[in-house]
Amino acid sequence: MNIVSNVIGYPYIGANREWKQTLEKFWKKEIEEDVFEEQLKIIRLNRLKRQQDLGLQLITIGDYTKYDRVLDLAVMFNLIPERYNILQNASPLTKYYAMARGTDEVIASEMTKWFNTNYHYIVPEYENQELFLTNNYILQQFEEAKNELGIIGKPTLIGPYTFVDLAKGYDEKTRAAFFLKLLPLYAEVIQQLVDAGADWIQIEEPSFTKNLEEEEILLIEEVYKQLTEAVPQANILIQTYFEALTSFERLCNLPVAGIGLDFVHGKKENMKSLLQYGFPKDKTLSIGIINGRDIWSVNLAEAVSTISTVKQLSGVNDLWISSSCSLQHVPVTKKSEQNLPHELYDALAFADEKIREIAHITNYIQHGTWSKEGIVADSIKVIESLATHAIRKNEQVKALVEGIKDSDFSRSVPFKERQVLQKKSLKLPDFPTTTIGSFPQSQLVKKTRSAWRKKEITDEQYDAFVKEETARWIQIQEEIGLDVLVHGEFERTDMVEYFGEHLTGFAFTKNAWVVSYGSRCVKPPIIYGDVEWTHPMTVKEVVEAQKLTSRYVKGMLTGPITILNWSFVREDISRKEVAFQLGLAIQQEVKALEDAGIKIIQIDEPALREGLPLRKENWDEYLQWAVDSFKLATSKVAVDTQIHTHMCYCEFNDFIDPIRALDADVISLETSRSHGELINSLKVHPYELGIGLGVYDIHSPRIPSVAEISSILEESLAVIPTEQFWVNPDCGLKTRHESETIASLTNMVEAAKLLRAQVLSV
Repeated sequence: MNIVSNVIGYPYIGANREWKQTLEKFWKKEIEEDVFEEQLKIIRLNRLKRQQDLGLQLITIGDYTKYDRVLDLAVMFNLIPERYNILQNASPLTKYYAMARGTDEVIASEMTKWFNTNYHYIVPEYENQELFLTNNYILQQFEEAKNELGIIGKPTLIGPYTFVDLAKGYDEKTRAAFFLKLLPLYAEVIQQLVDAGADWIQIEEPSFTKNLEEEEILLIEEVYKQLTEAVPQANILIQTYFEALTSFERLCNLPVAGIGLDFVHGKKENMKSLLQYGFPKDKTLSIGIINGRDIWSVNLAEAVSTISTVKQLSGVNDLWISSSCSLQHVPVTKKSEQNLPHELYDALAFADEKIREIAHITNYIQHGTWSKEGIVADSIKVIESLATHAIRKNEQVKALVEGIKDSDFSRSVPFKERQVLQKKSLKLPDFPTTTIGSFPQSQLVKKTRSAWRKKEITDEQYDAFVKEETARWIQIQEEIGLDVLVHGEFERTDMVEYFGEHLTGFAFTKNAWVVSYGSRCVKPPIIYGDVEWTHPMTVKEVVEAQKLTSRYVKGMLTGPITILNWSFVREDISRKEVAFQLGLAIQQEVKALEDAGIKIIQIDEPALREGLPLRKENWDEYLQWAVDSFKLATSKVAVDTQIHTHMCYCEFNDFIDPIRALDADVISLETSRSHGELINSLKVHPYELGIGLGVYDIHSPRIPSVAEISSILEESLAVIPTEQFWVNPDCGLKTRHESETIASLTNMVEAAKLLRAQVLSV
């Protein structure tokens, strides 16, 4: 039997975020393009060598990017929207980053979540362009690895069905034409890789795990029939992940050399399908046995047992031992995390540690012995040590969760009655203007916080700085003319990490970064114990800000589901139970803000949708407890306390009902890159509560004009009644520069004033 170790993909961020730093130096024009390319090459080769040294036998090529892999593929196929023709004299790299980030001349392409993860990809836009192969970057990376390191890698690219599934701009009539244009290009890429010596080519098709109708399955069969006929000598392995393979008996028999299955998130259903249908004996089976989305070490004995069962059920001769998905969703290595509690540190496995686990398992399957004595007992010991730790035995938290009643999930009166009372109490103008919460985290803010954490300045000095920065931005907001202000969140590093630092049950890493979008990296907290509120977390800063102005200052909190979905979460209890613990903790903070006189409280849930299972038949269970967790946090407030929430990029067209179920008085939605789509959705599915559609894209450095924002507001007015209409940017402004922020918000407020005047004149 042939056994091979591999992973679907590996983090490209670098152990010390060197990839991020290189990109940002280039964007700031601190380095020229040739230096930029050379530095990226060094990073690219180092990560391949690192995987080789860790013991991987088959190393993936093409999982590296200069911003986003979906964007890479779109540009490689010349799927470039017409609006970027304005940059026809610019370099290819300038156009690439214009699509990713926008410029003064042109807006960026739409961004949305990659399946049910916190990674954002750039949405391909089909405009019936002439498609052709512009530059086979995967071939270049393959030859680079071969020539520089002697590595014959496994090239990977996102498959044609998934790529079209993620794209926009076509309808049922033009979709077939889109496929017909793409397939020869895929064939050309694959043929070039085969000619260059690639033994295997990985085609990633995560969309194969979604609900598929019969016509979609027929389409997939035809797509792969044509593709494999075009390049018959290619050994293609279709890689699925995030769930079990849909229509197992059909898709496992596609005319390819191998299939990769997720035996972590799709274990139960994939096992059931293997038992029912078997597996083609002439195909290679890649077993995704190591969880690519969490940071917990594996029980080696259980992993080997699962593989043994898969071997027996499938009867194949060629097995690959792999991660369940790309390891880009976890940090690079835990080596820097020596300050964590030892029982937690021992139970962690980041990307490098997961590769070692794969190597150990592969060695055992190949030779029947473990490469290190006592390794299985050790893997069980560290898991049991954490499971029995006192931090997971908080009886008070357990009693609070068990005491939750149905009445804890609803406000005392319906929205329409609350709306009347809030309007009378708050006395806000029509089309009130506000921001989502955070203001620019300047280098001075970051430097001062770093000095405080290193104890180079005192607590008193740091508090004084935060107060000064808050006061400065309260004044700026008043000068701009915003109606509802925020304190700016200068004391916060991250919208999840900050709250975790004040709650029990959390741990924090030093260098465990993962990419969220572009060069934006996050350092997810680790929820490894019971979560409990012990003291006010935000009251001091918000109350101090409120004293500086006669306008309302919003209390700013992160919601329970976002904290859950943007953390690495313990596995010994259900995610629902952890979510309820978080909901109860945020409920306590809401009460503390109310008691301090704060009348508007925003509880952000940008990650609500990304927790959805990929299969729609599993949505209801998740949405029930996810929405209930938010309502648990908000249901106890006074009738005239106004609850806001916020959501980030995601497809809202099929998500209006869950948003409505939150029963928030006002929701702001991140929609500037896909504004027209939500407008059309609201025409069909009206929204009865307060709503603010993001009027400009904060992920781009460009400053929108008054006319541009006014056009968006007027379009929105067609579907949002005046009494429900709020005006706000897309998201928080933490990553923007101060000059950009002030200019953009000034234009936004001016556009809102023009709209008020227009409505009054009618």
